[in-house]
Amino acid sequence: MFLKRIMRGVAAIALSLSFYIQTSALPAMAQQILPHPDPIFTGKIGLTYEDSQSQKAELKIPSTFGIENAPNILLVMLDDVGYGQLSTFGGSIPTPTLDRLAARGLRYTQFHTTGLCSPTRAALLTGRNSHSVASGAIMEAGTNFPGYSSIIPQDSATIAQILQAYGYATAWFGKDHNTPDWETSEIGPFDRWPVGLGFDYFYGFVGGETHQYHPSLVENTTRIDEPPATNVDGSPYILNTDLADRAINYIRTTYALSPEKPFFVYFAPGAVHAPHHVSQEWIDQFAGQFDMGWDEYRNSTFEQQKLKNVIPDTSKLTPRSDELPAWDSLDADHQKLYARMMEVFAGFTAQTDDEVGRVVDAIEDLGLSDNTLVIYITGDNGASAEGGLDGVINTTTFRNGLAESFEDKLAAIDELGGPEHDNHFPAGWAWAMDTPFQWTKQVASHFGGIRNGMVISWPDRITDVGDVRYQFSHVIDIFPTILEAIGIKTPTQVNGVTQSPINGTSLAYTFDATDTEGNDLSTIDSPSRHTTQYFEVAGNQGIYDNGWMASAIRTIPWAGDEQLGNSLTDMNWELYKVGVDPNEVCPNPDPCLCLPSDFTQADDLAAVCPAKLDEMVKRFYAEASKNNVFPLDDRRYERFDPALRPSLVEGRTSFIYPDRFRTSEGTAPNLKSKSHVITADVVLPAGGEGVLVTLAGEFGGYGLFVQDGKLVYDYNLAGLEDYRIEGPLPIGLPTNVPIALKAVYQTVSDDLGAGGEVTLYANDVQIGHGLVCETIPIRYSMYETFDVGFDTGSAVSESYAALMPFDFTGTLNSVAIEITNDIADESCEPPIPIGTLVPDFLD
Repeated sequence: MFLKRIMRGVAAIALSLSFYIQTSALPAMAQQILPHPDPIFTGKIGLTYEDSQSQKAELKIPSTFGIENAPNILLVMLDDVGYGQLSTFGGSIPTPTLDRLAARGLRYTQFHTTGLCSPTRAALLTGRNSHSVASGAIMEAGTNFPGYSSIIPQDSATIAQILQAYGYATAWFGKDHNTPDWETSEIGPFDRWPVGLGFDYFYGFVGGETHQYHPSLVENTTRIDEPPATNVDGSPYILNTDLADRAINYIRTTYALSPEKPFFVYFAPGAVHAPHHVSQEWIDQFAGQFDMGWDEYRNSTFEQQKLKNVIPDTSKLTPRSDELPAWDSLDADHQKLYARMMEVFAGFTAQTDDEVGRVVDAIEDLGLSDNTLVIYITGDNGASAEGGLDGVINTTTFRNGLAESFEDKLAAIDELGGPEHDNHFPAGWAWAMDTPFQWTKQVASHFGGIRNGMVISWPDRITDVGDVRYQFSHVIDIFPTILEAIGIKTPTQVNGVTQSPINGTSLAYTFDATDTEGNDLSTIDSPSRHTTQYFEVAGNQGIYDNGWMASAIRTIPWAGDEQLGNSLTDMNWELYKVGVDPNEVCPNPDPCLCLPSDFTQADDLAAVCPAKLDEMVKRFYAEASKNNVFPLDDRRYERFDPALRPSLVEGRTSFIYPDRFRTSEGTAPNLKSKSHVITADVVLPAGGEGVLVTLAGEFGGYGLFVQDGKLVYDYNLAGLEDYRIEGPLPIGLPTNVPIALKAVYQTVSDDLGAGGEVTLYANDVQIGHGLVCETIPIRYSMYETFDVGFDTGSAVSESYAALMPFDFTGTLNSVAIEITNDIADESCEPPIPIGTLVPDFLD
């Protein structure tokens, strides 16, 4: 009787479940709410397995969610590349990988970025304008305003989060410059690291740049102390090759394990951002090819661009700005050095394209190329002028307003490209790489800073292969393009958060020879669906609307604090007719209507068309208001101040660290122009030596270490000066009990760049004293770290470079740092005037 009652209950439950399944469908918008709801069990449950029917869970692949034949996706983002740099777009640097993808795809000649690294990458990943996702500046220069906080909001899910939810294997290789500076430590939080932004796997570096030979590597969320000694093929290690090796292995592994699971690989190698590092064999390929100089390079590239149909025949070559020197005005030694710097850069560019080619080859070898959507974006902004007018062999000097001598640069000419230097070419070459446009990276108001060539290849879908597209487009268009290509609707909700609107416009309509209205899409006057776009970086302002472009420049990359215009809201606006205005009725007697297109921004119409200019400026303010661009901010070095952002060290004056501790500069104590005491609690055996604590490396930083029986404090002023204070350790120090090794640093003042005096102690006995005459004011490094008990990356002091990582051979119990209010009694000379600083906060 009891058993019968149980069976009746089971039958009732089964009937109810059956009724629910038959009468309850998933909501109509279910596929637009992510993650997908858990599947409903449709099997049969009896009292035992013998009278039950199981239901096997489905694999998490796109077909499970109704997506058939989902393409693989390879998204490539290069760094600091100009429109006129690569052979595919008329430049003189061969890029065969880009060429072959273009031959089976499309070249986009009016594709735009934001003019700066982090903003472009945030816009790419989210499909929203950079300020609307809190990324109006690089992470290290964020401020506490909605458009600049560097905190990508939860209402702006990334493309990877969506593809991950639909069963894609997602991986990011290379540069992550979208994690807030204060969140780059070993405790995260990690929700704004790649693994928190929808990527199953990450291998690369966190920050704006890194060393190609000694990179600061991260795998997922774990820092790797030292890179491999060699590449997979046994060749000497270099990062570009390592990243390609890792990407190839990921693609092969994914396919081997689950051929039905497509991949989304975001390959962002960080090249060709400085430092310009590449092996000699690549540099040698370009020997003598740039002896003609930047002026002639622009002339010849301009002609090639017309021949390759990547600029209209009617285009005008914009002139060199007054700030840049004519090549012929340089003496022979300057020309020799600058030509060599360009050879190194060209080799770096060619090698990068070659490594992208290896990834493409791996896809082809697996037979996957036909259904792989490859989007190859040749830069996150224009070529970089952050080497200043004279070029540098250490970008730390330019970033901190420190002057290098020309003699030092010339002496290094044969070492450029190698690990000894953090080199960057002069601004004149950046301008040449941006042919045919005005200006460079950071200048978001003009095409030289924001226009980058792009190639899209997808043999299974693109029908008009080998052609050119002139439609206006922007990096925010990639997100909706990928979704449309796969057949995924834009989600309305992700992880319970209602999503903000996508700002981009899909480019899938350009994949055929004509659009749905029958317009030929290969002509300069073919219609664009992306009709309005604002631009802003560091006060430089621009607005595009239906073929018109208004531009106002406020700050120049190489000019430090110099500002143009009366104020941020009273700028010298320029006006250009850069395309076809679909609203015009022609012919028309109005001198501002029916004008020919000015593809290169060569003819300023501000004086001719004041009413149109006024309309455009008002449109900029309207778009800026909608996208969190306000408040406009043209500050440069001030924005590096950690006080402007959340900080793990804010308000703290005491710190204590264990042995083998490592963290980023952005999460380490900021000791610049501050008095402080460093105390190492150690057990020092006879002959013991090694690093106690360091920050950064050979291109600038400080370190406290034991070597040759001495306690040494070394302050490396960006390689320009080496302030070494040392003291012999007293005879008779105990070797089996803890002792205190101490460096007391007293600053001259709290002015940026102020020097100080250093006193060394062993068990409170003074053993050394000396002066540091000048210090690094803004940032030691964009990639080297704060290390305790060893030194990763490169050595702060040349004296132990051959012994790297120079692990401390005794017992390091702790390193304590105490910030004090003491002021030095001695000093060398006054610190450099703050007005001379030319920091590169926009790396």
